[in-house]
Amino acid sequence: MKIKDLPKIDRPREKLEKYGPERLSDSELLAILLRTGSEGVNVVELSSKILKKFSGVGLAKASVKELKNTFGLGAAKACEIVASFELGRRLLQNKQSVLLLSPQDVWDQLKDIRDNKKEHFVIFFLDARNQEIKREIISVGSLNANLVHPREVFEPAVRHLAAHVIIAHNHPAGDPEPSEEDLATTKQLTEAGVILGIEVIDHIIVTKSSYFSFKDGNLI
Repeated sequence: MKIKDLPKIDRPREKLEKYGPERLSDSELLAILLRTGSEGVNVVELSSKILKKFSGVGLAKASVKELKNTFGLGAAKACEIVASFELGRRLLQNKQSVLLLSPQDVWDQLKDIRDNKKEHFVIFFLDARNQEIKREIISVGSLNANLVHPREVFEPAVRHLAAHVIIAHNHPAGDPEPSEEDLATTKQLTEAGVILGIEVIDHIIVTKSSYFSFKDGNLI
């Protein structure tokens, strides 16, 4: 079956656009790079054959010479594959993992929202060693249980394979003390985390010059 004969939602590019790269298989991701298959083989099937031939991390280390003419690959596609892996290596080498062990660490990482005029609700997704996997702004606006629903926090946490999360938001008025809405939202998210096995290890409220830690205040 040709890619164009598949339902749109099953085509690699459309699938990536709708669901993100995490939902695609290795062969589907490679298919997006290759764009077209070879005679009698669609691009996803071709990608599967290439991945099988260069099993494990072999494809990431393959040279243009090794890839060229493999299952009909031309020089252009071989170069694109090699260039993609090299770019990924360079970007990963330049990424420094942030270790978040204290409320001060979180406050230091939130320079961009500490004095913002609107409340920004942020999630830090952490691995088992409390290293940051990713940081996402979940919502912008006054904090309440409807605006920050557990699914908005834990769906990406599961997707990023997070072991823990730290939640944080800013108080534009400058007072870091938690409101009733802050307390209710924190309770809801903490309970949801227990069910899912993803611990909410702290909720930090930040202002331009100070912060409040729910953990330090024995509220979590």
